[in-house]
Amino acid sequence: MGDVYGYIRVSSRDQNDDRQIIALQKMNVSAKNIFIDIQSGKNFERPSYKHMVQQLKKDDLLYIKSIDRLGRNYEEVLEQWRVLTKEKGVDIVVLDMPLLDTRRGKDLMGTFLSDIVLQVLSFVAENERTNIRQRQAEGIAAAKARGVKFGRPPLPYPDNFNEIHSNWRNKKITLRQAANACGMPIGTFYDKARKLENSV
Repeated sequence: MGDVYGYIRVSSRDQNDDRQIIALQKMNVSAKNIFIDIQSGKNFERPSYKHMVQQLKKDDLLYIKSIDRLGRNYEEVLEQWRVLTKEKGVDIVVLDMPLLDTRRGKDLMGTFLSDIVLQVLSFVAENERTNIRQRQAEGIAAAKARGVKFGRPPLPYPDNFNEIHSNWRNKKITLRQAANACGMPIGTFYDKARKLENSV
């Protein structure tokens, strides 16, 4: 038998990975073989995951707490599962789903059942990611409807803006000179100038 590894993913720094760490420790995964990414599960462009895959070799065993910790992109989860199990010859155990244990049921029926479960769970994981995005969009829309402002507040007009604007419109100074005199990028100055003119 090869080495034993564990993979953990949390989406942000304020999420707690203790539950996953405890689960892997119960499987006697040594700390040096636990790889952790703090990143979205939308794809596999994750540094710790890539580093782990480079180390994995035939007959190694990989534990993950649940399939959505591996990823939330349906097609990419299936592809990574194929790469790990078929190309690299690694066994995978999903602790929250005993049916997803490639060590057992190596016969045709066992493989068939685990493939079906994997596809269903991968679909559910991606569907949840889609639902999260939709809920976020709906929450933002509702907040905007209540008058909540997002992003940085607009920069106030500098005291000398009207004078500089007038000099620029009268072609006494260039657009770049006007923006520099106001201490703002050209695009910002131009946008504020347009708003000022439209409000008159």
